[in-house]
Amino acid sequence: MLGSYGHGTHNDFVILYDPTDEHELNAQQISRICNRESGIGSDGFIRIVKRDNKWFMDYRNQDGSIAEMCGNGIRVMARYLIERGYQPEGIFPINTRAGIKYLAVPAHDDISVNMGHVEEIYDDVTVTIDDQSWPGIHISVGNPHAVVFVEDLASVGDVKNAPEVDGDYPDGVNVEFVQFLDNGELAMRVYERGVGETQSCGTGTCAVALAATIKKGGKLPSRWVINPPGGRLVVETDGHNNATLIGPAVILNDVELDAYL
Repeated sequence: MLGSYGHGTHNDFVILYDPTDEHELNAQQISRICNRESGIGSDGFIRIVKRDNKWFMDYRNQDGSIAEMCGNGIRVMARYLIERGYQPEGIFPINTRAGIKYLAVPAHDDISVNMGHVEEIYDDVTVTIDDQSWPGIHISVGNPHAVVFVEDLASVGDVKNAPEVDGDYPDGVNVEFVQFLDNGELAMRVYERGVGETQSCGTGTCAVALAATIKKGGKLPSRWVINPPGGRLVVETDGHNNATLIGPAVILNDVELDAYL
């Protein structure tokens, strides 16, 4: 079975094109594929399906667990569809477990995706790593995020393992650490549930954009340039808290999956 490999700001994915919905893989198979030591290695797995004549992104985390949405992953999926000739360039929808998302996909250059409503969830959040604790902001982007602001990202230390989070997250949470930069942009690090620390997180940047707006007084619309380790992303939030994520996506090569099934 042939798959493909690509990334969005070095948040990387294995892709399986399965339009007839015949090859749903289990969590163990996906975990083997995504394992960086013994498998192909990636942050997540995207199975491209067509249901009711609509594209659907069946997205799984590195450990095989189901995720509602992936902002970098959906751009990579869109780039794959365009490059392989399954979809003409332009504006088109992709369905996800967090609802339908509309993307503007040129033949080259950055892809824009309407990520939908981003909202603050009002509860107390505390994030702890070792002996350091910070207050956080609970943001929903169709999946859960705890956003923490720090003076220096390096001071956070190791984010290889899941930070301890005191908040209402029954299915786990993505945690973003954010620093305001002197040039008005933001730098971030992210722990993704089911994966670990990653080079980038699309939904995480949307959560960070709203949290930064709240931190600066809550004035919408807003536009933030956000710099995870893997590259540069832009998030625009309108007056109704709808976020648009703008950034690159690249398909690198094809990969053989049979050895891991």
